[in-house]
Amino acid sequence: MAAIEQKRVRQAEAEGARDSGVGARLALVRPGAGEADAGVRSLPEAAAAGAGTEAFEVEAGGWRGWWRTVEIVRVLGTMSLYLFLNDYDIRAAYNARVAARRLGEARARGRSVYFRAWARDLVLRRMLDRLIRLVRFVVYRGAGESGAKERQLERQGVWLKENLIGLGPTFIKIGQALGTRADLLPLAYIKELALLQDQVPAFPNAEAFARIESELGRPVTEAFAEFDAEPVASASLGQVYRARLHTGEEVAVKVQRPALRERVGFDIAVLGRITRRLSRFPSVSENADWEGMLREFRETIGEEMDYAREGRNADRFRENFREWRAVRVPRIHWTHTTSRVITMEFVRGTKVTDLEGLRARRISPVKVNRLLVRAYLKQLLEDGFFHADPHPGNLLVMDSGHLAFFDFGMVGRITPALQSRMIDAFFHVVGRDTGGLAQDLINLNFLKPGVDAERVRPVVEGLFRHYLNLKLGDVNFKELTYDLAEVMYEYPFRLPSNFTYIIRALMTLEGIGIVTDPGFSFFETARPYAKEFMLRREGKQFRRLLLDKLTGREEGRVEWGKMWKLAKMAAKMYLEKEEKGRPAGGGAGR
Repeated sequence: MAAIEQKRVRQAEAEGARDSGVGARLALVRPGAGEADAGVRSLPEAAAAGAGTEAFEVEAGGWRGWWRTVEIVRVLGTMSLYLFLNDYDIRAAYNARVAARRLGEARARGRSVYFRAWARDLVLRRMLDRLIRLVRFVVYRGAGESGAKERQLERQGVWLKENLIGLGPTFIKIGQALGTRADLLPLAYIKELALLQDQVPAFPNAEAFARIESELGRPVTEAFAEFDAEPVASASLGQVYRARLHTGEEVAVKVQRPALRERVGFDIAVLGRITRRLSRFPSVSENADWEGMLREFRETIGEEMDYAREGRNADRFRENFREWRAVRVPRIHWTHTTSRVITMEFVRGTKVTDLEGLRARRISPVKVNRLLVRAYLKQLLEDGFFHADPHPGNLLVMDSGHLAFFDFGMVGRITPALQSRMIDAFFHVVGRDTGGLAQDLINLNFLKPGVDAERVRPVVEGLFRHYLNLKLGDVNFKELTYDLAEVMYEYPFRLPSNFTYIIRALMTLEGIGIVTDPGFSFFETARPYAKEFMLRREGKQFRRLLLDKLTGREEGRVEWGKMWKLAKMAAKMYLEKEEKGRPAGGGAGR
C-alpha cells in the first residue's frame, strides 16, 4: 500500500454534489447503530477465479486478443527501441569487439575467408551502425550528449508512464517494477515511473463504496463510524480510504478496482501468447526464462489480488518480526476484510527516501537504511518469506523511529534447499571465493541443464575477480550487461524464474540505499548482519544433525568443512566485538 498521509475529514454536505449514488452520502459518517460483527468472507471459488484460465486463453486468441497484442507491442516495442537507442554506444562497442575477434579468427583461416568476413562486416555492421546513429540523431533531435537528448528522455518518460496507465492495472504493476531499476533505465524514466507507486488515477468513488458494501454485506454507515469521501492514495490494483471504526480505531480501507481479475487474467493470457512466440527466437529467449517469469508474475499478482491472503501474509510477517521492536506491521481488522476489501490500522509516517522529512524528525536516514537491509537479510536468510515489493511507497518511518512495512500482496517464498544455496553463495561473496561462486551459479540453476560446468567455470571466475573488487554502487550495470553478453551468447546462462523477485527486491533496496546514503555498499552493509544470520541458522542445523548422529538417526550429513568456516567466522566476529568494546588509550571509550 502506498504511503498514507493524513487528510481532513470532509462533511457529507460538501461532497454531496460531486458524487452520486452511494458515494454522495459518504464523507463523515456517524450512524447511531452499533457495529455488526462480520467474519472474513471470500467469494466462491469459481467467482474468485473469474472466467478461468482456459476462458482467458480462448478470448486472447480472438480479435480482442489480437488487438490487445497490438496495443501491448506498440508500447513495449517503442520503449525497447528508446532504450536500445539510449544505450547504443555501449552496444556498438560490444559489437566492434565481437567483429574484431571474428575478423582475427577469419584471418587465421586464409585470405579469402578473411575478405568475405571483412565485406560482411562492412556491409552489415558498419552500414547498420550508421543507420542506427542517424535514427538516434532524429529521435533525440541532436547529438547524444546534447541537452536536447535529456529533454527528449523526459518526454519519453512521461509518454511511457501515461501509456502504461492507459494499458491498465497489469502494466501499471510492470511499470512499478521497472521504476525501481535505475541500473537499466534512464533517470528521466525512473522519476516518471516512480509516480506509479501511489499516484495512479483513481476510479469513481461510487464504484468503490458499492464494492465495499457488497463485500462487507452491510451499508458503509453501519460498518464504519467515519469514512472519507475521497481516497488518500490510489495504486495499480486498488485505492485507499481513511476511516474510523465504531471502537474508535483509525483505519485504512483498501478496495479493489472493478473487474480487476478479469482484466489481469486476460492481459496475462495475451502476454503468454507473446512469450510463446518469443521462445521461437533463441537470440531473444535463450538467456531469460520469459515463460517462467510470466508464470511467476501470474502467481504473484494472483495472490496480490486476494486481500484476505494479503492479510494473512501481513500476520505472518508480523509474527516473524515479533521480537523486533523497531519493525511495525499494521494490524488487520478481520471483521472488515474480504478477498476484495482489506481494513488495517492507519499508520502515518515519512517515506524512507524523504531525507529532509526524516532529518526534520531527527531520524537518521543511514540508520533507517541499515535497519531495512538487516530486516531483508532476516527475511531472505532466516524466514524464507519476504516482502517482494519494497518500493518507497510501501515503507514508512514513523515519528517514533519504527520502520513500518505495508502491502503484503506480493511476497516471495524461499525453499530451505534454495535458502541453503543462497547462504553458501553469501559465504563465498564474503570470502571473495570466486571458485565457490562459480559453483554457486551451477547449483542455483543459472546454467541450463546438461551443461558441462567445467567448461564455463574459468570464464565465470574471471568475471567475478573483476567485479567483486567493486562496490555494488560502482558497477555500471549496462556495461556489465555487455561485458557478460559475450559470455552469455557463447555459454548457456539464464536467469532462473525463481530469482525474479529476489533480484528485484535486492535491486530496489540498492536504489533506496544509494538515495539515503551516497556511500552505500550493499555487501559492505549486509556483511556483519548476514554473518549473524548464517551463524544462527547454520549453527541450529549443525546441532540438529549432530544430535541425529549421536542418537543413530543420521537424517543428514554433517559438512565439517562448513562447520570449520562457521567456527572461524564466529571467533573472528567475537574478537572484532571485543576490540570495538575495549576502551581506547585508557579513556572512557566514548
